[in-house]
Amino acid sequence: MKKGLLVTALLLAVLAGGIWYAFSGAGDFIRTQIEQQGSKFLGTPVTVFNVDLSVTEGRLTINDLDVENPEGFSVADAFSLESVVLDLGAMTSEPYVVQTVSVNAPEVLYEVDASGKGNLIVLKDNLSANLPKSDAPPADTGAGPNPLVIVENVTVSNVRLKLDFEKLNTGDLQFDTKSYEITLPTFNAGSIGMPNGLPADQVGAAIVEAMLDNVIEQAKAEAKRRLEEKAKEKLEEEKDKLIEKGKDKLKDLLNR
Repeated sequence: MKKGLLVTALLLAVLAGGIWYAFSGAGDFIRTQIEQQGSKFLGTPVTVFNVDLSVTEGRLTINDLDVENPEGFSVADAFSLESVVLDLGAMTSEPYVVQTVSVNAPEVLYEVDASGKGNLIVLKDNLSANLPKSDAPPADTGAGPNPLVIVENVTVSNVRLKLDFEKLNTGDLQFDTKSYEITLPTFNAGSIGMPNGLPADQVGAAIVEAMLDNVIEQAKAEAKRRLEEKAKEKLEEEKDKLIEKGKDKLKDLLNR
């Protein structure tokens, strides 16, 4: 691509799979492609409110991106992204460069069903199943060119995680509630596609996969911590009961 085409032929929209040439109506075009490609990769509907494109600032903002829960879980969204900001770098030749992808304040639901299966794990499995193999030639998405892309840095900040395992049978461990909300620390996924770039649809999917991996790990750690706390409480209760029984038995023996 010649340098003079940079302004009129924007080349970028990366999230849940997608990077497209657009000469007019770029925001709507990009929004549609994110919805189509994201839904295909994740196996559940993906919607975007709008996409703001500033060619002069080299910035693209995706607003209110929602991913529905997979089949078999609640009607709540699996995750909602308030905004995703892409700062564009070198766009004159492949691999094209995105300097940063910043995901701000996503709301994420980690829901566990009665069998112990997590909704985010289902989404990750869908993504892995639908993602082209690394050694396979770039797939024809029907959306236009699928050039090579490098993302230098991916940052996910202020994740508001809701952990819900109300349907999970915890046996003798009784909880007042099995639903918790926590804020996760900022997560930096580093670079994607270094050094030679990846096909653009795979870059978008890799960003989502990195975010899912991090949230799943954090959610499991939080669930484990709360279960262990409850187990310790249960052990303390049982120990106290045994001590009381022992005291009563000793008292009976001494009073004979």
